[in-house]
Amino acid sequence: MTVIWAKTALLAGGWAENVRLDIAAGRIAKITVDAAPAGQSVPILLPAPANAHSHAFQRALAGLTEKRGPNPNDSFWTWRALMFRFLDALTPEQVQAIAAFVQMEMLEAGFATNVEFHYLHHRPGGAAYDDLGEMSARIAAAAECSGIGLTLLPVHYQYGGCDQRPLGPGQARFGTDLDQFAALHARAGQILQALPKDSVLGLAPHSLRAVGRPALNQMKTLAAGGPVHMHLAEQTAEVDEVAAAWGARPVEWALAQLEIDPQWCMIHCTQMMPHETRALAQSGAVAGLCPLTEASLGDGIFDALGWLENDGAMALGSDSNIRISLAEEMRQLETTQRLRDRSRAALATPGKSTGRRIFDAICAGGAQAAGRGPGALTEGAWADLLALDDQHVDLAGVCGDTILDSFAFAGDSQMVRDVWAAGRHVVQNGAHKHRSEITRAYAAAVAPLRCGL
Repeated sequence: MTVIWAKTALLAGGWAENVRLDIAAGRIAKITVDAAPAGQSVPILLPAPANAHSHAFQRALAGLTEKRGPNPNDSFWTWRALMFRFLDALTPEQVQAIAAFVQMEMLEAGFATNVEFHYLHHRPGGAAYDDLGEMSARIAAAAECSGIGLTLLPVHYQYGGCDQRPLGPGQARFGTDLDQFAALHARAGQILQALPKDSVLGLAPHSLRAVGRPALNQMKTLAAGGPVHMHLAEQTAEVDEVAAAWGARPVEWALAQLEIDPQWCMIHCTQMMPHETRALAQSGAVAGLCPLTEASLGDGIFDALGWLENDGAMALGSDSNIRISLAEEMRQLETTQRLRDRSRAALATPGKSTGRRIFDAICAGGAQAAGRGPGALTEGAWADLLALDDQHVDLAGVCGDTILDSFAFAGDSQMVRDVWAAGRHVVQNGAHKHRSEITRAYAAAVAPLRCGL
């Protein structure tokens, strides 16, 4: 039994004082309010959300794609070509070191869970490894080192576009037919059995461009109740391609042809019409948003205001991992709404401040997308906990919802003091307990990769 006592805590029912949490087998066994200090004391205790969308290997590209190439109209698609070239050089050992570093940064930012949208499966050129799950095992090994909660989403990636053209050279390491993907998914499940019990297996059809209709219809059956994630309506060119090939815009087609429900998490959705926003929100699916990456790649602005007005579930992820910061993702989500509408406090309500409304939404939606329970400090939930440092100058004298506003709009990861993932105390006094070793391995892994770009 682990005991944590918090001066202030955000419980499922709201803020409370002098809160004691008894933790057993990674879960919150009991919550007592107005309790005497006991166990480990922390000043401010929050639920730690899930990072709902990550491609870990892309972290090594941070800072390397900001030069304009020969194409005067640099875009997502030119960035994508560079990314494909980069990943052709990655070894399994490098992927493991990069993933561990990414997970460490997530934990230090306040996330307790890594939902890994994992599509790097094969050798350069596309030949399978002797163990079909070699790369899945590397993500799992990274999680064993970092202690993060892991939801692993092996990705099915069949085609280079809606016309079912073959995968290009940069995509060859992703490719699976349906039978191979089913075997890879099963192998990933075997690999996760070696990790703690909070590990979750889901799956991800990459996108409507990359997966054929028969396979899409098999995804929920193959998932067997686990989370199903898919990129949807991220770029205007994608919307145009799907509409031309399949006779409907991506969101319209998915809602009409697939059984979209709370098991699904749709990633990005930055190119939606108002009627699509309304209908997808009402389906119960989570919108997996990555505001920092969406800005970096010029994806567009997700209509968070319209989404929340229709009771949509949402989560935040770090996608390309060029910057891993829970506070900054929250800030970017809100400030893009303000820039688009020339407003302030866009997502606030009369009952909740901006930071509180976003934080409540992403804790619940992130846990839903990760297959991880309620996403709140409540008895029976995984002990995914985030303690903020009340000695940080921007938290001095604040209370209630203003704590979350200060974190999101005045703060950053320096406010994060401690993080627990399913009761594992992995961030202590602001630093991951294995920071030095993980950082050394990451630096050694990425140095030779970056020289050639």
